[in-house]
Amino acid sequence: MPRPYLSLVHLYIHVPFCARRCSYCDFAIAVRRVVPSERFVAAIAGEWALRRSHPFGDATSRVETIYFGGGTPSRLAPEVIGELVELIRSDRETAPDAEITLEANPDDVTPEASSAWAAAGVNRVSLGVQSFDPDVLAWMHRTHHAEQVAPAMESLRGAGISNLSLDLIFALPPELGRDWARDLDAALALDPSHLSLYGLTVEPRTPLGRWTDRGEVSPTAEGAYAEEFLHTTHTLAAAGWDHYEVSNAARPGFRSRHNSAYWRRATFIGLGPSAHSGAGSERHWNIREWEAYARAVEAGRSPIEGSEQLSADAIRMEDLYLGLRTREGAHARWIPASTREAWIREGWAREVGDRLELTPEGWLRLDALVARVA
Repeated sequence: MPRPYLSLVHLYIHVPFCARRCSYCDFAIAVRRVVPSERFVAAIAGEWALRRSHPFGDATSRVETIYFGGGTPSRLAPEVIGELVELIRSDRETAPDAEITLEANPDDVTPEASSAWAAAGVNRVSLGVQSFDPDVLAWMHRTHHAEQVAPAMESLRGAGISNLSLDLIFALPPELGRDWARDLDAALALDPSHLSLYGLTVEPRTPLGRWTDRGEVSPTAEGAYAEEFLHTTHTLAAAGWDHYEVSNAARPGFRSRHNSAYWRRATFIGLGPSAHSGAGSERHWNIREWEAYARAVEAGRSPIEGSEQLSADAIRMEDLYLGLRTREGAHARWIPASTREAWIREGWAREVGDRLELTPEGWLRLDALVARVA
């Protein structure tokens, strides 16, 4: 059966290396004192070459966004980012205005690194700030200090990278005594373009999971979680921000184009250990651990570990869930009329034309609401 023409793709490159594992992290990372930058470039180049025979690597497609995620991409040697961007540009048409994002820790940002990233074409940086409270940062096992955030942003802006996003985590255990409102105000005072705001989740195979099991910390109560989330939505609205997705907000005109592509179910290619790819109903994912991934590619073997074909029902539910995560909502017709009316009556949703949008109170119940439609 002929494959549909894949005109636009979005590229994600997973860089697994970190100086330390954060207390809450369950991601596919590799803690390394010395980062094997050149070996990583060779592995990505090898996987990219293997994709010439894979449909998701269709040479006729144009790359619209490139996102270096992790892990901690800023721990790679700065010149390596340029090598990776050039690898893609030399082999695929890349949009002249492609959004190229690099995730970075504040302590990795220097004027020299900023200049190298800008020269590579990076035009957006996402800084993993998480909190401005020194006790919280120590508890999280973060490697940076709050005082490093502002100088990092100055270095990036000095190099010409002005589209800056800050990551923050809310709903921390009450034992920490963290002041979420103060952290949010501190972030806005730095005048970023974008904020990513994540509620803390307790994963079992993490230090946080073990601390929780031993009763050393308590999960945030639902009421406290809701209070911090709603405070966030009200604060951002008052500041004129566009809270365009459950966990993301931007100044007007600065939405993340890469992340927005996921919520539209656009075609995406993932390179690197644990990276996922998707086009239409197809999904596949790579070997999770760095060493196993690298050895597979070095041996000329595909690093793809698994795949699936989504059913029509699964696609419908994915469209519904992803749509309701965003400010634009989902097609109202996808939800039974009686359900829509109940959500609107409770203040969880509103109809705008032929769309149903969740309110902030609805976003707090997103998983439960979608489950009722399944």
